[in-house]
Amino acid sequence: MHNRITRILGVKYPLILGAMRHITLGEMAAAVSNGGGFGQIAASGLSTDRLRSELARALELTSLPVGINIPIYRPNAFDALAIAIEAKLRVITTSAGDPSKLMGAAKEAGLKVLHKVSTVEMAKKAQSAGVDGVIATGFEAGGHVGREMMTTFCLVPQLVDALTIPVVAAGGIGDARGFLAALALGAEGAEVGTAFLATHECPVPGFFKQSVVDAGCGATVLLGKDAMPMRVLNNKTAARIRGSDKATEDQRLTAEGDRAYVMECADAETSLMPCGQVCGLIHEIGSAVEVFPNMVRSARSLLEALRGVFDT
Repeated sequence: MHNRITRILGVKYPLILGAMRHITLGEMAAAVSNGGGFGQIAASGLSTDRLRSELARALELTSLPVGINIPIYRPNAFDALAIAIEAKLRVITTSAGDPSKLMGAAKEAGLKVLHKVSTVEMAKKAQSAGVDGVIATGFEAGGHVGREMMTTFCLVPQLVDALTIPVVAAGGIGDARGFLAALALGAEGAEVGTAFLATHECPVPGFFKQSVVDAGCGATVLLGKDAMPMRVLNNKTAARIRGSDKATEDQRLTAEGDRAYVMECADAETSLMPCGQVCGLIHEIGSAVEVFPNMVRSARSLLEALRGVFDT
């Protein structure tokens, strides 16, 4: 596959591993890159030494491009950018903040930047700041999502119409059908996170992987209203954090969220597990290396079937 996103990323497929805090680390990023996609490490929550170590691990396991996702509001944003520059990475992704704060240093170092957005206004500002593309994050996504409740299906075509830079679709994409739909909407690639939670290479506890596999259509809930909303699997911990009003829920999420997040020593009821609505499509634990190649092969078959529909 060849388009603007594959050229920017330097990869075989225009498919990106969605960054997940404390989850998308070095080995997982390398596995995705070895499968033809763009693996990335989530800088959020990592110390400078840990981020450098995870990136070194990824570069040890693959000769193909990998990246770092940098939430701009986090205090380690500039340290993470310095590590990306030091490692001579080709591309970074940014989120949760104004990309112009990092663009000068990124461009001076020759880095390409894709920025996550959830509205047309945010996307236009990012384009004006000089980013090379945007990742359109729909409300269906797992983890932190936009407060505007704009779905991927509605957001992507509006961004495609409004921008001159390429758009990557994210949120609600877990198989070939979602990927092909994203391309039909005008996106030039897709970012996938939740599907990788149920892979052997994913470093989350086994109960988390099994919870994703067992999850149905309505298995997730949204926590936080005025703060950064976060979609997680519904369990006792999520229910406890959910308050009777916005202020209570935001306070509980701030106070308890980090302590309960992806707890190794917990279980399926006491750990806070980020997950997208697409979990209902995931039915088995597989290999991270194979997720994107399988998705592309199936998308080609679907495309042939659609051609048959239009030819009749």
